Amino acid sequence: MNFRELSNGMSEGFVILKKCEEKKTKNGSVYLDMIIADKDGEMSAKHWDFGGGVVFENESVVKIRGYVEQFNGRDQFRVTQIRPAGNSDDYNLTDLVPSSQIGGEQLFEMIKTRVEKFENDNLKKIVLSIIEEKREMLITCPAALRLHHAMLGGLMYHTMSIVRMAEEICKIYTNINTELLLSGIILHDVAKTWELETGKTGLAKGYSVEGELIGHLVKGAMYVNDKAKELGIESEEVALLEHMILSHHGQPEYGSPVRPMFLEAEILSSLDALDATIYEINNATSAVKSGEFTDRQWALDNRKLYNHGLSDTKHSVDFYSHGDK
Repeated sequence: MNFRELSNGMSEGFVILKKCEEKKTKNGSVYLDMIIADKDGEMSAKHWDFGGGVVFENESVVKIRGYVEQFNGRDQFRVTQIRPAGNSDDYNLTDLVPSSQIGGEQLFEMIKTRVEKFENDNLKKIVLSIIEEKREMLITCPAALRLHHAMLGGLMYHTMSIVRMAEEICKIYTNINTELLLSGIILHDVAKTWELETGKTGLAKGYSVEGELIGHLVKGAMYVNDKAKELGIESEEVALLEHMILSHHGQPEYGSPVRPMFLEAEILSSLDALDATIYEINNATSAVKSGEFTDRQWALDNRKLYNHGLSDTKHSVDFYSHGDK
């Protein structure tokens, strides 16, 4: 935990309340039983001298002061003071929750700059109009409830990662329509801004009712259809974009109503799965020491994974092409 040590031996800092419950001791005294967290991890916490009268909501940001103690061989924070964080407090949410290494705003602008250079006017108009409408949510939205890129700004991080992979592939296979491929990549998860419900921390806390019933693949295709009608665009590019979004999960058992039927759709589906897998493997192996195996990872075919120690397991992406620098 990223606490600041005080001269009197106490520590203080801003944390997320993952859980906060009022309980009573055997003698009837009220105390708070908490799980506190920042981007570095979680810790159990107790406020034994809590007098009641204040309600602290789960997933809220609070400032705490107290001592780190040992309980059953683990660190536990003994809280002496606690209060909700206010607008005037000097803290950064990216220090408290998992966040992308580059901010969502910067990644959004990198993506937008690419689209503005498109020669295909239909693709340019559709993509720019949709992402501008969703801009505020896109720059903070996680890419998932759990698993890959479930972090603040994770959606833009995931999207830009695939954009960079696609740009390099297009240098090798020159028959790929780069603008069509990039358009499908940029829009493939855009409806997650609608599908996922986010909490006060900006992380996903669940799915909306409509998200469960319809899903981001179908809704994303609907965005394209509605935008094309609004802009008066009647061309095959509309159907191609819709197909890329609908097919990007690859197989019916993974949620796609159709399988990819042309090259750019197949590449999008493959790169989407590859980026998610790379992230999950890095995330799992970074939690164990070099020369050790992870526990079985159910999202990766229930495999154990090995940290060989020959490379840095911390997930990192070079987002910059020559034109970005």
